[in-house]
Amino acid sequence: MRVVSLLPAATEIVAAVGMLDQLVGVSHECDYPAEVQARPRVTRCAIHGGALASEAADRWVSDTLAASGTLYSMDEALIRRLQPDVVITQRLCDVCAVGYESVTAFAATLPGPPQVINLDPSSVRDVLRDIETVGAALGVPERAAAVIAGLEARIVAVRVGAAGAPRPRCVVLEWIAPPYRSGHWTPELVAIAGGTEPLGRLGEDAARVPWEAVAAAAPEVLVLACCGYDLARTAVDLPLLPTRPGWQELPAVRAGQVYAVDGSAYLSRPGPRLVDSLEILAEILHPELFAGRFPARAVRRLPPHELAAG
Repeated sequence: MRVVSLLPAATEIVAAVGMLDQLVGVSHECDYPAEVQARPRVTRCAIHGGALASEAADRWVSDTLAASGTLYSMDEALIRRLQPDVVITQRLCDVCAVGYESVTAFAATLPGPPQVINLDPSSVRDVLRDIETVGAALGVPERAAAVIAGLEARIVAVRVGAAGAPRPRCVVLEWIAPPYRSGHWTPELVAIAGGTEPLGRLGEDAARVPWEAVAAAAPEVLVLACCGYDLARTAVDLPLLPTRPGWQELPAVRAGQVYAVDGSAYLSRPGPRLVDSLEILAEILHPELFAGRFPARAVRRLPPHELAAG
């Protein structure tokens, strides 16, 4: 079986069910596990790499989607040469990968044609179901079941561990400039981890909000998980925050409870590492219950000098 994955979460699912040897092509964003970086890249995006300022990137995304309906292009000649039996894509988010309709239309012209698997999760349960779907399509349902069982056990451990604990208000921002509130599964992750997400919207797309809405939510914990940005790229935007009205009055800032998370690897990737994201949130929200229980991950508590203006 020859598999092409058009999004990072799908690539991680293929790896989790032990089918990396069948993976013949990946998207330009697929970077985990490390072995996939040697696979042929079958998509591209003009602004991949984070060189644009965040506000300029946000404008480019809006303008490009309005003009062409997609941010990405496929290397169709390369995909033809790879002769996939299965193509894994998504229709959840036009900002996340090649448009679903473009993929299905192109796949229909390939020999076979290949089976197109659509991943469209909006909740933690949906993500687990997607693992089951990929496992079945690749002929390894028993491996997928074992992966799901392991992830479910970790979810239960966090849910039980956080039961009865105080539930701080935790805002997760998926972009800083301009601010984007969280959506899809993120408010659910915060709830399981023992918090309340007053700004995020379960099952909805992440969305731009005015800074005043962030301030009005009065977060006791603020998590910065910029979609597609690692910690180093997120750090470039951090000096913008102390310039926002009311920043110093936010409870999270006064208490030193502001965290930056690798938003490329965690929270925005609906694959097996979404449970890693849950454990990150649990340790952030309730260190008294979870500190030291999980592996070290790409998360950083911002020191006072990074929270201060000027």
